[in-house]
Amino acid sequence: MGAPSPWVFLMLILLASGMETCKGASLPVDCSDIHHQDKNLSNGVFTIYPAGSTSAVQVYCDLESEGGRWTVFQKRMDGSVNFYRGWDQYKLGFGNAVGEYWLGLENIHQLTRLKKYELLVDMEDFEGNKVFARYSAFSVDAECDGYELHVSGFHNGSAGDSLGLHNGRKFTTFDKDQDNFPTNCARKFLGAFWYHKCYRTNPNGIYHWGADDTHYAVGVVWDTWKGHEYSLKTISMKIRPVK
Repeated sequence: MGAPSPWVFLMLILLASGMETCKGASLPVDCSDIHHQDKNLSNGVFTIYPAGSTSAVQVYCDLESEGGRWTVFQKRMDGSVNFYRGWDQYKLGFGNAVGEYWLGLENIHQLTRLKKYELLVDMEDFEGNKVFARYSAFSVDAECDGYELHVSGFHNGSAGDSLGLHNGRKFTTFDKDQDNFPTNCARKFLGAFWYHKCYRTNPNGIYHWGADDTHYAVGVVWDTWKGHEYSLKTISMKIRPVK
């Protein structure tokens, strides 16, 4: 038998090189991974993979606030996206990461099921005042458990704790009622959230300008800061792994 041709050697070298590249490649699960890959990056839209190579999704990464590394899973800023949507869309996500969007309950569950995450909620009113609320533990259960919310460890950033009431609640949309109210909270307050009876915060409510009691409590609300009749200018909910 003759010696292998130079082409065989070339193919073996290319194959070995490819195997090393694949072995060394690491798909970012969240914005913390993106930060670790390049610590010089600024805030912006990036692609993450919450559940492996087939789960690519775009998110806005906050790489600056409170030490950075935050993966934004909810963002309201101008009312350009309709948030009054059904279960399937809240499960899979909607909107655009460059503006307003919801990352999707399944993606949020996949992100928080293997590592411990903390939560930061940033908000601003129409007078330019900015506050936040921070929680040391945040996770969302699987769909078979109603995407139940677990949040604790509140740290006040002048916003007050509007989310604590929602701990242990399942997610409700207008077409899937899992709250503890006699009627559907999502239908009553034109949103979708981990409602109880019904809420202290309604970040996915109807976007309108500031104080407005024309239709009670249907706005983008963080009750412990501005009350039920004030709809916020911006709110974003973001998570990162606890070191």
